[in-house]
Amino acid sequence: MISDGFAALPQWEDDDSLVVVIETPKGSRNKYAYDEETGIFELKKVLPAGMGFPYDFGFVPSTLAEDGDPIDVLVLMDEPAFPGCVLRCRLIGVIEGEADEDDGPARNDRLIGIETHTHSFAAIRTLTDLGERFVKELEAFFVNYHLLSKHAYRVRGWHGPQVARELVELAIVRNRKRR
Repeated sequence: MISDGFAALPQWEDDDSLVVVIETPKGSRNKYAYDEETGIFELKKVLPAGMGFPYDFGFVPSTLAEDGDPIDVLVLMDEPAFPGCVLRCRLIGVIEGEADEDDGPARNDRLIGIETHTHSFAAIRTLTDLGERFVKELEAFFVNYHLLSKHAYRVRGWHGPQVARELVELAIVRNRKRR
């Protein structure tokens, strides 16, 4: 049986916020992934002791990134959410990356968003507002995360909210063409 799951959700809300489905909550060592076919969240891997997701990690429904999965979003917010939680965020940028996969290198960008009701990150509008050290730490997490699966990850650069929004729009179009 194929589940519609989150396909009925819009990507954008009227207030220009992005709809995100959380797969893995902040602090979790368990990496979950949503399976569109079954409509369930599956445990994909367990990170080693001392390593956890720095912030909530999820995807934008009904998108298709260049890596073949829905486009990824790291969401900064006050408290962790839970797998399957739907929330809204505003994009502040993107860390553009490339991962070595079994069939060669593939783009694997990570959008960065701020949950719309947050208190701690309410004043943040761009990645630059977080500071270079903060962004470097996010980059380091993704590099080390990929090393666990023996696939190198290279950061190609980072950009602001406009480039992030353009990547979402491309992923929406790519998903429509797939269907």
